[in-house]
Amino acid sequence: MIRFQPIAAPDGAAASHRGDTQEDSLPNWDLSDLYTAPDSPAVETDLARTAAAAAAFAADYAGKLAGLPGGEIAMAIVRFEALDEVLGRVMSYAQLLFSADSTDAAAGQFYQRMMERVTDISSLTLFFRLELNRIDDVALEEKYADQALARWRPYLRDLRAYRPHQLTDDLERLLHERDVVGRAAWSRLFDETVAGMRIDLAGEQLTVSATLNKLSDHDRSVREAAGRAVGAAFNERIKLFSLITNTLVKDKEILDTWRHFKRPGSERNLSNVVEDEVVDALVSAVVSDFPRLSHRYYKLKAGWLGLDKLQHWDRNAPLPGDDDRTIRWDDARRCVLDAYSRFDPELGAIGSGFFERNWIDATLREGKSGGAFAHPTVPSVHPYILMNYHGRTRDVMTLAHELGHGVHQVLAGAQGHLMSGTPLTLAETASVFGEMLTFQALLDAEKDPARHRLMLASKVEDMLNTVVRQIAFYRFETKLHDARRAGELMPEQIGEIWMHVQRESLGPAFEFTPDYEVFWAYIPHFVHSPFYVYAYAFGDCLVNALFAEFQAGHPDFQQKYRAMLRAGGTLVHKDLLAPFGLDASDPTFWRRGLDIISGFIDQLERAPHG
Repeated sequence: MIRFQPIAAPDGAAASHRGDTQEDSLPNWDLSDLYTAPDSPAVETDLARTAAAAAAFAADYAGKLAGLPGGEIAMAIVRFEALDEVLGRVMSYAQLLFSADSTDAAAGQFYQRMMERVTDISSLTLFFRLELNRIDDVALEEKYADQALARWRPYLRDLRAYRPHQLTDDLERLLHERDVVGRAAWSRLFDETVAGMRIDLAGEQLTVSATLNKLSDHDRSVREAAGRAVGAAFNERIKLFSLITNTLVKDKEILDTWRHFKRPGSERNLSNVVEDEVVDALVSAVVSDFPRLSHRYYKLKAGWLGLDKLQHWDRNAPLPGDDDRTIRWDDARRCVLDAYSRFDPELGAIGSGFFERNWIDATLREGKSGGAFAHPTVPSVHPYILMNYHGRTRDVMTLAHELGHGVHQVLAGAQGHLMSGTPLTLAETASVFGEMLTFQALLDAEKDPARHRLMLASKVEDMLNTVVRQIAFYRFETKLHDARRAGELMPEQIGEIWMHVQRESLGPAFEFTPDYEVFWAYIPHFVHSPFYVYAYAFGDCLVNALFAEFQAGHPDFQQKYRAMLRAGGTLVHKDLLAPFGLDASDPTFWRRGLDIISGFIDQLERAPHG
């Protein structure tokens, strides 16, 4: 089935139409490897050809799969993969155009039109996964004797995990076809509303993401003005954002009830091929460590800033002495590629291709999606990276992060369209590992003790944003979805849940002004991909443990690491981590990752401060 990629970005990242780096030096992506233009005849040709192929596919296989031998089922999967990949190509192009400028009405119309066309075509093949899931386990095991079908065992394993939650064919088709005017439509409304907002800051009309970028300004008065302006802007529209949230949460509750998922996050965990209990262990470990991680660090930060209490606009404030000097794009590219290449020349070579072939869009402009992402598109093409480069150290880390995703997607592409996709919990592995490689290279090269401390503090903040903040987001979603079951929530009720988890996670160093109660409204993951956020913490803690193995000289580490990335979605987390002697289901596993963050904070506590 088509994998609609969420057009969302990690919290805290921001786009702007103005920045501290030269715009003409920043790359724009070339999407012509997908299609040359929205009105290109190739788009219509591909859709028409695939519609005919889907109709022929249905005529050949609908109602017949259970009686086919293994080899013929394998042939059917090959045909299905080929036509589904064409639809994935079309949707990838439409999504990337929309993310490049979601205020462009023509791009929005094209995106919606493609979603509707693709949904109509894929409805013809919807029977395929439903019938595959109805094949008896014993019968299917016998069919696996044919090696042609055995190759597809990982695909069928993940598909058949949904068997207990599958509805009747008519209901499944209804849900499939109505999504374009259901969740997808509400998501588009959210995107276009946020992209169209302009916030008055010191007489300048800024986008939401440009204003959020001011929360990292050196001048506290600028940060405060930006924080209050964002709060005021979202408060003016809070009824709309509350309606979107209430509707989507209720929609999910209805679907979860019909599909017999035992709790709101279970569907996401199933798609991530990770057990509820493993996620619970991660969340529990992080929450219990709030005091020794975020609470402890932000107490230090308040002291460094000379403040009795931090406000929300101080969370990402630069530290005293941190000039956060502008880093030119070419220097950022060189830094990241050098770190990748020193670790493994093959990864460095793959990463170089993204720069040489214009697969990255880093330019700052209005209407562009905030934050950053790497979109895998389809294996027959290649991934694309979107980011917003302001020339800061954090932007270099973002480049390292997204390039890790891109390299991972290239390597996993060899598994083909249906098995290259990696569960979110493991999709963050290469990205966070790439960040760690780049950070460690920069840290090792820095000889100035003051700069060394600032870099270490910046890394701790990034890790807290990835682990503590994302688990706080997960707890917010969990509490929100649980509370919504009792009825529609008023904006004030949502704000109370938000403030509770923020106080819990950030600790007593903070006090929060009332305007912060609406900051939940700009987080795109809550709209696009419920319960996605814990994957960041999963990936960060996993990489901390993995990186420790690398530093300890684990034998053949690079070879095993490449094999892990190449596996794509063919292996589950237990099998992928086993070669490194790691096991995410072990209760002590998460402690090992969190100890890395705590150790960095220990170093900061011991370091002299000027």
